[in-house]
Amino acid sequence: MYDVIILGGGPGGLTAGIYSGRANLKTLLIEPNILGGQMASTTGVENYPGASQEDTGMSLAEKMADQARNFNVEVKYETAESLDLEGPVKKVKTDQAEYESKTVILAMGAQSRRLGVPGEEEFTGRGVSYCATCDGAFYQGGDIYVIGGGNSAVEEGLFLTHLAKKVYIVHRRDALRADKYLQDRALNNEKVEILWNTVPEEIKGDKTLESMVLRDTQTGELREVKKAEGQPMGIFFYVGQDPRTDLVEGLLDLNRGYIVTDEDMATSQPGVFAVGDIRDKKLRQIATAVGDGAIAANAALSYIDHL
Repeated sequence: MYDVIILGGGPGGLTAGIYSGRANLKTLLIEPNILGGQMASTTGVENYPGASQEDTGMSLAEKMADQARNFNVEVKYETAESLDLEGPVKKVKTDQAEYESKTVILAMGAQSRRLGVPGEEEFTGRGVSYCATCDGAFYQGGDIYVIGGGNSAVEEGLFLTHLAKKVYIVHRRDALRADKYLQDRALNNEKVEILWNTVPEEIKGDKTLESMVLRDTQTGELREVKKAEGQPMGIFFYVGQDPRTDLVEGLLDLNRGYIVTDEDMATSQPGVFAVGDIRDKKLRQIATAVGDGAIAANAALSYIDHL
């Protein structure tokens, strides 16, 4: 029997682990992939207090994970398949075992949203990607198209300029949504071209990506951009995220798919807390996830003390 089971090893989950472990709570953190969540795939961390210019999302994740382990947080790389959150004993069934705990902290985060463009799924991993740091090197020296206009799209587009011959940011509006300093960097980078009022209409190819059909949102005009002979071509989608809440549908109160919590990160089920990008809130950043994690661990300790 654990005191705390944390589902998800992003910054929110890792911080919850650090705080619960430091409080001498028997803590298990379950993560299906790599520790760090989406943070681990970011190239630079410019808006997290104390992060140096040398820090990457992965290096920051490694530091957080080491700190959690130093407080005896047990980490298992398994996939949660079902939850029983009612009553004083919570049960988590994974693809390898079943665990019991007095409290559960949900930190499964969010995943990159699919746009649903014809060919998008077919060519994922064969020219279409959602992680610049993971796959950018495959398209070195070629043309890369980044779909989106927010912080992630512009930031990852700028990273890709170090690899690509040219980076095209494809945005459906006539102004970017990214922070002003990112916009300035993109607009002043000679390797970046922004395709305003443009959306992808279709992705085409044989075994791998060969071209993309673009549509002008104002005129409706279609044009096709093709892979240059002898050069790679890549398309990276950054059009938002969807919370990973499939496991808790029907178990907890949700709003637009996100878990509803109070200021203590408590959900509609006693003893169950939610942190980070999976939670219904306005700002989803590393800093806010860390704050969520600290609050949730403290609330879990208080809950256990009153059992």
